[in-house]
Amino acid sequence: MKSTFLAALTAGGLALGAGQAFSADEITLQLKWVTQAQFAGYYVALEKGFYEEEGLDVTIKPGGPDIAPAQVLAGGGADVIVDWMPSALATREKGVPLVNIAQPFKSSGMMLTCLKENNVMSPEDFPGKTLGVWFYGNEYPFLSWMAHLGIPTDGGEDGVTVLKQGFNVDPLLQKQAACISTMTYNEYWQVVDAGIPEDALNTFKYEDEGVATLEDGLYVLEDDLANPEFKEDMVKFVRASMKGWKWAEENPDEAAEIVLEYDDTGAQTEKHQKRMMGEVAKLTAGSNGALDPADYERTVEVLLGGGSDPVITKTPEGAYTLEITDAALSN
Repeated sequence: MKSTFLAALTAGGLALGAGQAFSADEITLQLKWVTQAQFAGYYVALEKGFYEEEGLDVTIKPGGPDIAPAQVLAGGGADVIVDWMPSALATREKGVPLVNIAQPFKSSGMMLTCLKENNVMSPEDFPGKTLGVWFYGNEYPFLSWMAHLGIPTDGGEDGVTVLKQGFNVDPLLQKQAACISTMTYNEYWQVVDAGIPEDALNTFKYEDEGVATLEDGLYVLEDDLANPEFKEDMVKFVRASMKGWKWAEENPDEAAEIVLEYDDTGAQTEKHQKRMMGEVAKLTAGSNGALDPADYERTVEVLLGGGSDPVITKTPEGAYTLEITDAALSN
């Protein structure tokens, strides 16, 4: 966050004048993944001028398979990041003091998608199967789930074989795995679009299995919150972002079109992004941006319950603050 000041030079020297110009405060947001409707609220806020109305100059940096948001933040490449809470809490325990300042996503979109022909009708059928799992911090919810089920993840008849899944659906299409990791708003539909009918699939949503953890929260470094100017900019940023999210919920097709305007890769399609926005709106529904402490406690409980190798080993302290959203919602 940079706050710059342009002074007016007058005949009498530097003075505050009617023509004084103040630049907008610069904020850089690092996304968890590439430009897509998963992040529509931020692009809407940028396109509709909601950030500008708050006096902010926001830059949105897309993520990707080789980008770890927490590393970007710690390295000074961003002021605020989008991350999942399991990854954020694990990172905090390792020494990078991430703090959740807002939680636009109320529900989890994570699930396992399985081919029915592989005879996976319930979690009881997981043992002996190969399951595709995302890594780079995305594996934590899966590992906690398996620990809760008492299923080893090192293979064998009584355990599951974990296939390190790329950010695609190839392992299911190529019959390399019985089930793969998918999101309700993205990879699941990639499977369907690849020609596999929905009635040939079984899905296991983390929400339904009671092991859902919070996704897509906004995180900053704890030390930055000691700066009053930074905190005020985060209040403005969160307020404008949530305005963008609520607009996106109410105007999903238009929000998807805005996202497409910012996709420099040209990899996204209108059909997929509009469908994605419709599904994402289900996850942000019911959130005003404030983290529900009950949702936080549930996430912590899931992550602590990881058997002999839990995602986190102790209850975090100072991992979230309601101060930013309290201020943002009061105006």
